[in-house]
Amino acid sequence: MGKKLHLPALNNFKMATSEEIKKITSQVRRDIVRMVHGVQSGHPGGSLGCTDFLTTLYFNTMNHSTNFSMDGVGEDLFFLSNGHISPVFYSVLARAGYFDIKELATFRKLNSRLQGHPTTHEHLPGIRVASGSLGQGMSVAIGAALAKKYNGDKSLVFSLCGDGELEEGQNWEAILFAAHNKVDNFIATVDFNGQQIDGSTKKVLNLGDIKQKFEVFDWTVLEMDGNDVDDTIATLNKAKSLTGQGKPICIVMKTAMGKGVDFMEGTHEWHGIAPNNEQLAKALAQLPETLGDY
Repeated sequence: MGKKLHLPALNNFKMATSEEIKKITSQVRRDIVRMVHGVQSGHPGGSLGCTDFLTTLYFNTMNHSTNFSMDGVGEDLFFLSNGHISPVFYSVLARAGYFDIKELATFRKLNSRLQGHPTTHEHLPGIRVASGSLGQGMSVAIGAALAKKYNGDKSLVFSLCGDGELEEGQNWEAILFAAHNKVDNFIATVDFNGQQIDGSTKKVLNLGDIKQKFEVFDWTVLEMDGNDVDDTIATLNKAKSLTGQGKPICIVMKTAMGKGVDFMEGTHEWHGIAPNNEQLAKALAQLPETLGDY
């Protein structure tokens, strides 16, 4: 077992280093495969692929507090649109201190606050919107960003959606709206892993050049390797530096579905199935325990 990493409480926000983040991501990936295995239900593929991004966002990029309030005045906000990757979201929130990590053991169980898709009526700290009905999260995030602008709140709003999710038309209405209204305190990230539940995005409904599409819609667009922590830190910081210049910002984030577990990587087959006992053991053998399992 690896050396335990002790991090400061994020109520007093402090940026974790690249090396600290890399240790946290290994533990988060362990959480993901254990949570999904525990109930034989859930979505490990996209969760594993987005682990580096969400961990970096919460432990390095965003100015946020674990003293949770729904309005989030004076702090950066995050909205998860592709809510089926709830395992990674719950793990990151728990590891950041929003709720006890022991609660991860209740994932998808009866009366748990950690349902398959995040919900607000469960009153789980860190969750500001129910998500999982794909295509809606960007619209909600843009509304929150506009509210901050109208209220003179200089904090930022971040969102994450999947590339297959861009097949939903509501996204493109939101993309037009954000540019037209100069929502320049908003950073949207697209998980560009090229996979969705029925196969590759190219085969299901080819998205073409995502970067070019956002640019034509008058957004500022960056690209990054979402499975490289150092590139993720640098790109998110660059995105923050470009806010306030009249345009919303999009990050096209290249990831590998199932990242970190070799037999899950790069295939849609692990989009929404759970590992069996043997597969769990094989996965955990590839993921060092750095913070202690729940």
